[in-house]
Amino acid sequence: MKLLPWPQKLPPATPVQRGGRTPSPQPRTARIGPRPVQARADGAPPPLEMVRGGDGVWSSAAEKQRERTAVVLWDLDNKPPRGPPYDAALALHHLAALFGRVVDVAAYANRHAFLHLPQWVLDERRQRKAADALERRAAPPEPYLCAVCGRKCRTHADLRKHFRQLHERERAKKLARLRSLKGKKRRAFRDRFIGANPNYEEAARELVKPRAGYGLAAELRRAGVFVKMVEDKPQAADAALKRQVQHSVARGVDWLVLVSDDSDFAEVVRKAREARLRTVVVGDWKTALARQADLWFPWEGVESGEVGEELELKGLPFMAADLELSFSDPPADWEDLGSVVDEIVASAFSDDEEEERDRLLRSSAFDDSDWDSDEEDDDDGFL
Repeated sequence: MKLLPWPQKLPPATPVQRGGRTPSPQPRTARIGPRPVQARADGAPPPLEMVRGGDGVWSSAAEKQRERTAVVLWDLDNKPPRGPPYDAALALHHLAALFGRVVDVAAYANRHAFLHLPQWVLDERRQRKAADALERRAAPPEPYLCAVCGRKCRTHADLRKHFRQLHERERAKKLARLRSLKGKKRRAFRDRFIGANPNYEEAARELVKPRAGYGLAAELRRAGVFVKMVEDKPQAADAALKRQVQHSVARGVDWLVLVSDDSDFAEVVRKAREARLRTVVVGDWKTALARQADLWFPWEGVESGEVGEELELKGLPFMAADLELSFSDPPADWEDLGSVVDEIVASAFSDDEEEERDRLLRSSAFDDSDWDSDEEDDDDGFL
């Protein structure tokens, strides 16, 4: 048997590019250190650069350069609105918008906060009863106009009666019809007869008396506030707010606006500052919670809108998009910022209110009688 010769080792194949050209061989050199980020030849994006935040969570560097965001957390049990809730919520949103884009506004309370009637609501209802009694004796020269159909009514009581007998019944029929529909027909019916009727909503807020409370939750939701009713347990609202603060730290929010005077949140605010979350406390007193925050504003001035207008006119340094605050080493203009804030806080109180506030602070007593009625009347604080 004749043996065949052993095959010779062939040279490696040389890649051939288009056009018949062969690339010249490139010498390979060892690289020491990190490889620089360069654009890939196929057009794919370069790998993301990851950085670690103060809370220990890794995120991309591009995400850290996004616009600043703010979250508003409202403790309704501790700091209820002293006027119309819708106006208070808008003023609070305007204040938070000065620090960044507001991504969330949430309010927490138990059911007693929604059933309680504050003093200003009782006063308005008493004034309305007195005006109705006067109108029964002598009708006003100008009639009342229905905002839905335009009908003229002699008195305000006639207007309420007309609204209940006609428009409320029509609304109830439409809602019953809506519940019987499904799918596209349900959406089309709701958009045509339920959602596209702002005149009815405005007239109902003025003429219809809520069955319980004074419509606190509905007014806050109309202003874009997420309202959460917690269980009737001690410190249930505080626990929900603390969890929400931790969630805000984890999601990388830049500013936290907390509406409360409860000193139980002092430890949570301190930990939030350690995680590079800037904090603003809105309240009536400079308690231990206010001392842990970066900024403090009076609730009365914020609710009336005076603080937000003053901040917008002053043009404070934290409104700049390129500001980087370091809590361990504050910038030089941080003292100027504190003096401006103190000036705004001082201008929010009159001389009489300042003396009364100092007297209460010296006595360290807080009187809850402002929320109770001094007169005996048919309307009590709860329904």
